[in-house]
Amino acid sequence: MGAQANFFDQVTQYFNEAARFTTYAPGLLEQIRVCNSVYRFDFPLRRGDTIEVIHAWRVEHSHHKLPVKGGIRYSPDVYEEEVMALAALMTYKCAIVDVPFGGAKGGIKIEPTHYSTDELERITRRYAHELTKKNFLGPGIDVPAPDYGTGEREMAWMADTYAALNPGQLDAIGCVTGKPVTQGGVRGRKEATGRGLYFALREACNEPDEMKRLGLSTGLDGKRIVVQGLGNVGYHAAKFCREGGGILIAIAEREGAIMNLKGLNEDEVFTHRKATGSILNFPGATNIESTAAALELECDVLLPAALESVFTRENAPRIKAKIILEGANGPTTPEADPIFRDKGMLVIPDIYCNAGGVTVSYFEWLKNLSHVRFGRMQKRHEQANELAMLKAIEDATGRRFSDAERAAIAKGPDEQDLVNSGLEETMIAAFHDLLKTQRETNGIPDLRIAAFVNAIHKVARSYSELGIFP
Repeated sequence: MGAQANFFDQVTQYFNEAARFTTYAPGLLEQIRVCNSVYRFDFPLRRGDTIEVIHAWRVEHSHHKLPVKGGIRYSPDVYEEEVMALAALMTYKCAIVDVPFGGAKGGIKIEPTHYSTDELERITRRYAHELTKKNFLGPGIDVPAPDYGTGEREMAWMADTYAALNPGQLDAIGCVTGKPVTQGGVRGRKEATGRGLYFALREACNEPDEMKRLGLSTGLDGKRIVVQGLGNVGYHAAKFCREGGGILIAIAEREGAIMNLKGLNEDEVFTHRKATGSILNFPGATNIESTAAALELECDVLLPAALESVFTRENAPRIKAKIILEGANGPTTPEADPIFRDKGMLVIPDIYCNAGGVTVSYFEWLKNLSHVRFGRMQKRHEQANELAMLKAIEDATGRRFSDAERAAIAKGPDEQDLVNSGLEETMIAAFHDLLKTQRETNGIPDLRIAAFVNAIHKVARSYSELGIFP
């Protein structure tokens, strides 16, 4: 457990600091802060001639909206307070981006690489079975998603188990999100968190006052970026930020880090790691002795996309980035935040900027409940309208569009286009809400506290509308 054991306390510290900027009754604030349900259970797994006991959790932090929503992580370091903290962050995250879910989280204390595919399937199906028995799983109750150590495969196993236990339930496939597209998933979900991080960074870099304060030019072009973690979130965030004009000068992983001031390509680094088992010794790059050293490189943007508690009182004074884009959950401790503020850094907080995953999970859930693919009914209609407009332009101007131009302009939106558009709108609107709260509420020190204030307001409003609190 070690240094991570106070993660829920850290989230509570941020909550309490934000609560000072509200006027809600102590009882209402306490109801918003606490976890409504904490379910811890153990079950046996036969491995050859031995029995291993598997430890698991599901935490439902807030029932102010149903279903509750949150990922499931498989990690040997999972512990109860961590799952509670992540569930709380999910509540606030959903509120900030106006996704109508309560927050939840799950965890199983295993190192997934130490288990066979068959064993992982048995663990996952038993977990889903246990949750279903206790009414902790269902499309209108509690809807898990992938997290650290899990992915589409595990979600497909969970959905199949739930459907088998609930024969004939029309909406059963909506009991989890993050599924393969062929099993009811939505296009764009896998890369959603990374794409959301790109949208968040792009919006911040387009704020002229913030960039002037940081001594940076407006826009993402040329910004030097260091990424910690080349998993799903880090890889896609690196990809979209590089394609948007950023320069990846360093990438850090468990085994160490690499640097090239002229720029790295995340896809080439990923392929190298897959072939060699390490990002080290990547052609054209310089090895850095440790991940910790990479975090202290001089750069414009530092993107932590691994686990929590990366920035502490000890290393915060040595961080030279001007912008921190929090891809991971809880990478900055409450002791590090004041140091970053004193240095004038811009921290784009996790409970806003990594909300792309839950936003697109919401779209997947809606797709499952509606039983129709996004774009199926309107794509051809919109394409016909666009072609008619092009013809009108041609008739009016005498200009003739090439076949390639016509295909690019008048293609009609498909599912991924609509998902990406919805995600972009969500991230842009939420960012400007945070800026407005910070600028218009006297004393709010940074975007993180502004985000918590917005979340508290929205959850409190839900309770008020339910008549539970005045």
